[in-house]
Amino acid sequence: MTIIRVGLDTSKHVFQIHGVDENEKPVLQRQLRRSEVEKFFAKLPPTRIGIEACGASHHWSRLLRGLGHTVMLMPPQYIKPYVKRGKNDKVDAEAICEAMSRPTMRFVPVKSAEQQAALTMLGVRDVLVKQRTMLINAIRGPRGGVRRHRSQGTQAGERAAAALGKRRGRTDAGARDGQHAGQPARRAGHQVESDRGAADGLASAGSDQPVLGDHPGDRADRRRQLCPQGGRPAGFRSGRHFASWIGITPRENSTAGRQKLGRISRAGDEDLRRLLVIGATAVIRVAKPGRTSPWLLALLARKSKKLAAVALANKMARIIRAMMVSGETYRRPAQA
Repeated sequence: MTIIRVGLDTSKHVFQIHGVDENEKPVLQRQLRRSEVEKFFAKLPPTRIGIEACGASHHWSRLLRGLGHTVMLMPPQYIKPYVKRGKNDKVDAEAICEAMSRPTMRFVPVKSAEQQAALTMLGVRDVLVKQRTMLINAIRGPRGGVRRHRSQGTQAGERAAAALGKRRGRTDAGARDGQHAGQPARRAGHQVESDRGAADGLASAGSDQPVLGDHPGDRADRRRQLCPQGGRPAGFRSGRHFASWIGITPRENSTAGRQKLGRISRAGDEDLRRLLVIGATAVIRVAKPGRTSPWLLALLARKSKKLAAVALANKMARIIRAMMVSGETYRRPAQA
């Protein structure tokens, strides 16, 4: 008996295996506990193993590759059509095994531990930024109850926190309300400001260094560290394929020879797409004749800023892909 393909359905504690032989006949159906997975595959002859792409799938892929197996990660939406009926671990493992056999199946590159660490830091930073916004709003709320409305933004929140419960001497109703707050308001202000300061420091400085700081090697190595293709930018056939993977190309719903393009697909890496659009928005905000490309100025003249930001993000993605493939650094085009 020769097992040519194995579908592995992972979970927190229980793993389901479905293997087939050269005649596509199921010859291996077994359930394993988490602690048994490595021991079982260490004894199994090298074979192809399919796993549904998820957070833990990259860890198991690196482990199984270290045991001599060939591991293929697949997006969950590409596996679902192969589920016959119902849903359980056996059906899912069989669907994974069937999906990986298709010659046109698209696979997900396996991330290294360093790449996962960088993505983890970006996720932590997003959480801290959200917490900072929540704390600033918690400061602005009490201030709005006893004083006039304050401007939004991080700097306005800092000023409101510094002034909460401290100012005296006013004789109007707002000042009397603030005096009633007294010591409880000052304690609340100090506590919220302390928490906001900690979140602000980590979000703005501490979590940036591991991602943007000293990567080993030269600039090309640092570019490869941040490459979403697992260090293989040439995996995309063109810049359009890279932009499509990010989800900033139009969704197509064409039929009978009639092409119909809709909104952007928003598929792929949500964080990378968001960062590109934010960067494009920052460029548009300071766009001026003489310092901005004529292409962008012409686009802004006939389209809204949001549409122009997405179009610029698409162009930036193609430039990034070209830089990753060629190994060159960005060269700003000369203005006419």
